[in-house]
Amino acid sequence: MASLAVLISLVACAALASGATGVRIELTRVHSSPFVRDAVRRDMHRHSARRLAASGDTVSAPVIEGPSSLGEYLMTLAIGTPPLSYPAIADTGSDLIWTQCAPCGDDQCFQQSTPLYNPANSTTFSYLPCSSQLSICEAASLPACVCPGYNYTYGTGWTSGVQGSETFSFGSSPADETSVSDIVFGCSNASSSDFNGSSGLVGLGRGSLSLVSQLGAGTFSYCLTALQDSNSTSTLLLGSSASLNDTGVGTTPFVPSPDMAPFNTFYYLNLTGISLGTTALSIPVDVFTLAANGTGGLIIDSGTTITSLVDAAYQQIRAAVLSMVTLPTTDGSDATGLDLCFALPSSKSAPPAMPSMTLHFDGADMVLPAGSYMTQDSNLWCLALQNQTYGMPSILGNYQQQNMHILYDIGQETMSFAPADCSTF
Repeated sequence: MASLAVLISLVACAALASGATGVRIELTRVHSSPFVRDAVRRDMHRHSARRLAASGDTVSAPVIEGPSSLGEYLMTLAIGTPPLSYPAIADTGSDLIWTQCAPCGDDQCFQQSTPLYNPANSTTFSYLPCSSQLSICEAASLPACVCPGYNYTYGTGWTSGVQGSETFSFGSSPADETSVSDIVFGCSNASSSDFNGSSGLVGLGRGSLSLVSQLGAGTFSYCLTALQDSNSTSTLLLGSSASLNDTGVGTTPFVPSPDMAPFNTFYYLNLTGISLGTTALSIPVDVFTLAANGTGGLIIDSGTTITSLVDAAYQQIRAAVLSMVTLPTTDGSDATGLDLCFALPSSKSAPPAMPSMTLHFDGADMVLPAGSYMTQDSNLWCLALQNQTYGMPSILGNYQQQNMHILYDIGQETMSFAPADCSTF
């Protein structure tokens, strides 16, 4: 799930199912302080839980204190007939769509701001047969899953309940509302408390249960404003409205995902090298290679804030940055959770100029300005990257995706991107 908190409202929605146009979603960032430290802690917990999920062990997700919506994208949608509106986390790193359902006791479900969805009050709800091709147990490859029940684990929590089929509605008003029937979802009767601030989750991943797959959207894109911009909204587009008309567009193919959970839901990319300024870093060519067992590789994930790179690559970047900056280093781990920090004279001091960083993908280069790989927190100026030392995929996080219009083309199996002023979308 995302480590950048935003609130989503759906606007100008038309008939996505008809293919005439798509859905535009406004994303409003919810700022918190200290943002970087809390985001890094959430990222680290997410990485640890993914390792446990990949190993088949039980994941225990502790409560993470902080703002209720810290680290998530919340999108408002409606479920059932008559429709009941609720906010849900939008997550590109998972597939399942779910909401908390009545009955659900205080000791089983987290608090939410909207009434619990009650399937008994909807005329369009039905239990999904275990024989369905979209049975949650089968489609999500859930271990120890007993249909019609399910138990789904995330990087920062879990949910369990029964699988159902329902009508979902998108739109900010009756005039632009679109309803889509027979959407498979999880009717959750128990979950961890890590989803406070929402009423459930909407998966946007690569699997058959995700919203983009069930809608047959084909494409989706987003453009995230700069972290420091608290006045502008970011944008998510689903369906045919998602397109790149920007200049400087680069396109790179997705790498086929391993055929095992949780790796089969991730969007993998082929990163072939990294440059800092005009200098190509001495990173072994095979460090980002994806192995058949799911180790290695690199994924793009809007649900992770800070990019984490395999240690051999991270250490090269760290050394290069250290050689370029003449400021004294300081231990900023408690304040930021980051490994390499420099001391500025004061919190109002401007950091020194740094060259851009280029991520060399198969067929395309993504150029990151200094503000997308360095971050300032008061008088600390830090490298906004982490090292990945556990064999899990490297992750391109959303801090490095700011002011970049990114398009996922599901049909063509490609990702396209271009630098953009996301505050103007």
